Order: sequence, then C-alpha cells, then structure tokens
Amino acid sequence: MPKKIFKLGVLTSGGDAPGMNAAIRSVVRTCSHYNIECYGIYRGYEGMIEGDFKLMEARSVSNIINRGGTILKSARSQEFRTPVGRKKAFDKLQEAEIDALVVIGGDGSFTGAKIFNEEFGIPVIGIPGTIDNDIYGTDYTLGYDTALNTVVEVIDKIRDTASSHNRLFFVEVMGRDAGFIALNAGVGAGAEEILIPEEDLGLDRLLESLQRSKRSGKASSIVVVAEGDKNGKNVFELAKYVEQNMPEYEARVSVLGHMQRGGSPSCFDRVLASRMGVRAVELLLDGHSNLMVGMKNNKIETVSLEKAIKGSNHIDKELIRVSGIMGV
Repeated sequence: MPKKIFKLGVLTSGGDAPGMNAAIRSVVRTCSHYNIECYGIYRGYEGMIEGDFKLMEARSVSNIINRGGTILKSARSQEFRTPVGRKKAFDKLQEAEIDALVVIGGDGSFTGAKIFNEEFGIPVIGIPGTIDNDIYGTDYTLGYDTALNTVVEVIDKIRDTASSHNRLFFVEVMGRDAGFIALNAGVGAGAEEILIPEEDLGLDRLLESLQRSKRSGKASSIVVVAEGDKNGKNVFELAKYVEQNMPEYEARVSVLGHMQRGGSPSCFDRVLASRMGVRAVELLLDGHSNLMVGMKNNKIETVSLEKAIKGSNHIDKELIRVSGIMGV
C-alpha cells in the first residue's frame, strides 16, 4: 500500500528551457484538482538544502504558461552532490512535511533525484526539460521545439545578409553532445552544410561540399555547426580555415548562444508541458516513483530514471540523408 501524499514539491534544475513554467503550472493545478498541497522549491536542489519553499495554489501560476525561463529559478548545487548536502535537503523536506517531488530538468537533475530517492525513499518523478532533446525515453523534451523555431528564425535573418554580401556564414548552435538542434534547424532553414557530433564530416569533405555549391551557382552559403562538432576546430578556426582554402569566400561567424534557451514557448511545448505535468502528479498519487514522463508517438509514456539517465537518443539517419540531398 503506497503512502498517501498530502504535500508535493516541484523544482526546476540545470539549464532553463522554454516550457518549464508551463510544466510548473500544470503540476500546481493538478495538485489543486486533487486537493493536495504543492510547494514550489526555489533554485533547484540548492533551494531544497536551504528550505526555500513556497506554497503555490492555482492562482499562483496564472499568466506564466507563455513565459520562458522558470519562475522557480534554477541553480547548480555542488553541495547536493555530497551525502551531507542531501541529508540537509531531506531534513528540510521533513520539516515542511513534503511527501514527494516532481523534478523538471535534464539527466544531471534526474541523477540527483534518483540518488536522493535511493537514500531517503522520497518518491520522485522527472519531467524532461532541456533544449538539446538528448534525454532517452521521449521523442521531445520541453524547450526543444521552441529552440528550433528560434534558431530557424535567426538563420533566416542571417541568410538575408549572406545573400546581400555573397558571404559564407557559420552559425553555431547549442548541442555539445547531440546534434538534434543543428540537424533539424539546418534542414528547416535550408543550410548548405550541417556539422554535428554524431557525424564527422571532416574538413576536406566540408571544403568539397562548399566548392560544389559554389560551382552550382550559389553566391552565399550557410553552415550550421553544433558546438560539439568533432572536426577538431572551434567555429572561428573553422571559418578561418575555409577562408584560407577558399579565398573567394568572405566568412563570418554567428554564435547564437543562450538566446536559444529564451523566449516564449511554442504551442507544442506548452501542450507537452501540460500533459507531462498532469501525468507526473498522477503517477505519484498512484504510488509510482523513480520514473520519467516522456512522449513517444504522441502518447505520454514512462521510463525509469535509470534508463533516462544511461540511455541515449540516436540521431535520425534519414534526416541526415535528406540534408545531404537538399544541400546540392
């Protein structure tokens, strides 16, 4: 017989992502629907250690579904990585009589939640919130769709300048270990070449591709580069290398950086967050723990936190093939 839950805590941890506020809203209002108290935990695990909790009601989350970032703030906690830090966090939860947790974040956040559950038995459910879309067990993470739209919009503007001045633009996007943003945004924005960690194009092949584009009559080109691409050069060195070998090109670099994390979440991310938040609370009420809520084939599914942490999403090989055809 699972322990009845009377008070639930929700936190956001790690890098912020559009849709986190929509997920917070969903968790709070689902708790209200089932007549249980919901406490917002500010600044992630750091706030848990310090007991930075606030009771949240349905009206507490009005007008946040459209806001980027996270109203609960986020922080990385070195202290929570230690047994002493986690014991402090547990003691604060006990003082507040919080029975269970919903953790919104990425694999690092889930690792902390899993260890915390194993040590103290607090039920936890994870909601994947990261623009990189690199969490196993879900087709989409919160923030990914919004980030894609942001990147495509920016590249469209850069192309206007590239076409006006016959320039080659290297556009670096986020994706230290995964190329989902680069590949999908690159195809969506019509990039001539896409460099991602999963596929080592090589410098010679890049030059060959750009030369082929030049011969076909293209006066300007866009190359989308994931920050974790394995070519051995950062994006500025890459631009310089191409200029040295193709002096007919005037190369420019745009690093999109943290603008990809900001902005109002797309409709897709708002709906996904709402669905995930409801399911997360209901799982806890049904006595489940150590699970992550995800979406597979447009259905809300669950996967163990361990699999979510240790597994990996694979890049779409068919989309790589499509990008090669489109880049002629």
